[in-house]
Amino acid sequence: MNTVVRHVFTAILFSLIISIMMITVTFIAFPLDDWAFVVDRNLYDIPFLVFVFSIPIVAGMIIGITTGLYWRQRLHQIDRQLNEMVKGQKFTIDEEPYKELESIQSHMEQIQEKIRIQTENAQRLATERANEREKSLQEIVVQERNRLARELHDSVSQQLFAASMMMSAINESSPPEDLAIRKQLQMVEKMIHQSQLEMRALLLHLRPVALKGKSLQEGVEELLVELMQKVPMEIEWKVENFTVDKGVEDQLFRILQESVSNTLRHADAKELHVMLIERDETVILRIVDDGIGFDVEKVKTSSYGLENMRERAFEVGGTFKVISLPKQGTRIEVKVPTLQREGEIND
Repeated sequence: MNTVVRHVFTAILFSLIISIMMITVTFIAFPLDDWAFVVDRNLYDIPFLVFVFSIPIVAGMIIGITTGLYWRQRLHQIDRQLNEMVKGQKFTIDEEPYKELESIQSHMEQIQEKIRIQTENAQRLATERANEREKSLQEIVVQERNRLARELHDSVSQQLFAASMMMSAINESSPPEDLAIRKQLQMVEKMIHQSQLEMRALLLHLRPVALKGKSLQEGVEELLVELMQKVPMEIEWKVENFTVDKGVEDQLFRILQESVSNTLRHADAKELHVMLIERDETVILRIVDDGIGFDVEKVKTSSYGLENMRERAFEVGGTFKVISLPKQGTRIEVKVPTLQREGEIND
């Protein structure tokens, strides 16, 4: 039974009860000698009893329909607001709510606020768990990279060094008389030398110098000093003291690592020059080698290393430029603006 029918039925029932009670009280107060007079009496050509009982029925129907529609509208409003809450939407509140629903709407607002707070807590907890998983994964990756770097250094790198020494001794002390064999041995020595450079570049990637607890300048100098001890290459650098944000330091240092690795693997360079300075509120990192160079237009779209360096520079709002020509070396330049903080400006 819907709301309107229920209210109509209730209103008719109460109207009939009240009408019967009033008629009863009237006949008790004014008793009739002859009840046939009432039964046979007509009012506007309608029997009196029918007229008497029709009025409360019609009035009950009107009152029932009116009140039924009234409350059905209010129940539909509550149902709509609850449906919006179920969907996770903020339910709309009428500018002039019905007084009967003010308390209900207040409780609904409190429930929705509790749901919102619980949702925020759940999302924050999920974010914290994701960050913890990512942090744990990064630690595992770093540990595994260090393990691989140690194993490669202790096994493959040492064997390549021993093979290089043996080939150098053979070519220098007792070279074969056959010119073709001599060229082949020299080629093998060159291949071993190139493999050593590849291995050093790989170790540089697997076990990079960490900036943790160090400034950018200290990290750059430590990296270049270690490189001088392992690579037969003339390395010069100019590093000035200045301060930048930790995020900028990290990206510049990774760009330098990537560039040095590419130089060791591909450039066949004899000299490497690194400059890290600050001019006109701009940090400038420049890496120059005298290697074989390459065609920038052909390599730009296919080089993962160059694209990685470019993305790192853009990430901190900087610019990335590569100048290289075949047999004329390569020059990489990164410029990052330094942003003064409000406190520094006021000082």
